[in-house]
Parts: sequence; structure tokens; C-alpha cells
Amino acid sequence: MGRYVVRRLLQMIPVFVGATLLIFLMVNVMGDPIAGLCGERACDPATAAQLKKEFGLDKPVWQQYLTYMGNVFTGDFGTAFNGQPVTELMSTAFPVTIRLTIVAIVLEIVIGITLGVVTGLRRGRPVDTGVLLATLVVISVPTFVTGLLLQLLLGVEWGWIRPSVSPDAAFGELIVPGLVLASVSLAYVTRLTRTSIAENKRSDYVRTAVAKGLPRRRVVTRHLLRNSLIPVVTFIGTDIGALMGGAIVTERIFNIHGVGYQLYQGILRQNTQTVVGFVTVLVLVFLVANLLVDLLYAVLDPRIRYA
Repeated sequence: MGRYVVRRLLQMIPVFVGATLLIFLMVNVMGDPIAGLCGERACDPATAAQLKKEFGLDKPVWQQYLTYMGNVFTGDFGTAFNGQPVTELMSTAFPVTIRLTIVAIVLEIVIGITLGVVTGLRRGRPVDTGVLLATLVVISVPTFVTGLLLQLLLGVEWGWIRPSVSPDAAFGELIVPGLVLASVSLAYVTRLTRTSIAENKRSDYVRTAVAKGLPRRRVVTRHLLRNSLIPVVTFIGTDIGALMGGAIVTERIFNIHGVGYQLYQGILRQNTQTVVGFVTVLVLVFLVANLLVDLLYAVLDPRIRYA
């Protein structure tokens, strides 16, 4: 196990460098960030040259990237164009988005897996058909439509929630935004769990457990569910980073100042330092989540061993 972890950590290095290089190059071709600093009027040449020198934009792109990566390993993600360090923006944005992601993942696991097990064990029955139709509707409807609809009904019409989340963004206020963020992933988890349960229900080891007279609950939880969760865990593990980076729409609807909000502002203002810094951390989240998922396979299925 130890050798496997070390090997995977070494493999993450070129992936991290390649991903950050690609992001850095893409962000730097979005446009001229200096033009955005001067407002509607064009910057005079002297001011533009001074700003480029101040932010290191007068150097070649490859040199900017090497300087940026050198600073990243010392914990310096650069300075936004408003003079605020990017790490300060991260310290306020990431805790909010992490709480939102935790709520979304919990709802995704609890509701999605529960519905998937119920429909997988009752395949072809009315409850199975109803859940399949409901998940198909959720997948088909865009997230911004779901978010605006729930905000209108629960927040404006019925007054059950606040239409916009407060700056503190406590867990209780993030339940509805978390449900909106996780809605599509929840539907996929339900369908994936249902398919896996229905397929493994016909396996020999399940028939053997039933023939031995084991209680139905034990057969489902100890034998059927554990093996059926492997593809579900894979999806949820990769979905963690996707939820954190893809929360732009949800955070805009509910006025949540998290990672999505900062990325939106950075792209809108062509603030390359902010965008690259936040995306760099999201790349690390993806890599760590994938590593944890691979290690969790052995917990779910003891037959899996790592050399």
C-alpha cells in the first residue's frame, strides 16, 4: 500500500504541472487584463507599461509561468489587480464553498444511494419507474432553472428560506443551495446505484448468502451494497472537485461569495492571478480526491490489493 501511494503521488506531479500550464496558457489568451484596469477609456502607453511591469506581464508567458509556479511552492499565489493577495481571497471563499460542497455531497450520498438501492431491489415496479422519470427530469432541467424556481417558491412565495444566503453562510442556510448544486449528480448517483444493485443482485455470492439463510438486511448491506458502491464511489470522488469548481451558477443565484463567485469575478475582470490561483487549488482537490477514491476501493472490496 505504501509503495502504491508513493507511486501515485509521483504520478500526480506531471499531471499537476501539465494541468496548471494549460490553465495558465488559456487564461493568458483571454484578452488584455490591463485594458480592464483602466475602465472604459484606453490606458495611455506609459500607464499600461507601468502596470505590466508591476504585475510581471511584460515578460514572456513561459517566464511568467515559471515565476508563478516558483511562488506557488512557497505559498504565494500572486496579487489580484485590486492589490489584495489571492491567498486572502481564498481564505474567505474556500471555507464557504467547502461547506456548500459538504452539504451537496451528503445529500448526494444519502438521497441518491437510498433511492438507488430501493429502485435496484424493486426493478420494474412502479416505484422504480417513478424514480427513473423523476431523475430524468432533474437531469434534463438546467441547474439555473432549478435554482431560480426553488428560490422563488421557497424564498419569495412561501418564505421558508432566505432568498439569498448571509455572508456567514451557515450550514442551515446552505441546504437548499446544496440541493440545487447536487441535483444533477444526485440523479446520476441514483441511476448508477440502481444499475449496479440490479446487476449484482443476480451474482452467485448473493445467491449463496441468501441460500445460507442470512437476514435480508445483512445480505443487502454486507454483501450486495459494498460491491455495488465501487462505481458510485468513483463518480462521487471525481464529483467533489466538479462541485467546488462548478458552483458558479448556484453561488450567483443565492448570492454566496465562494469559489464560484471569485472565479466569475476574476473572469469578468480578466484577473489572471485570481483565476489561475483558484483553479490551481481545484486541480489539487481533483488529484487528492482521485487518490482517496482509489484507496477506498480496497475498503469496499477486500479482494482488491495494491502492489
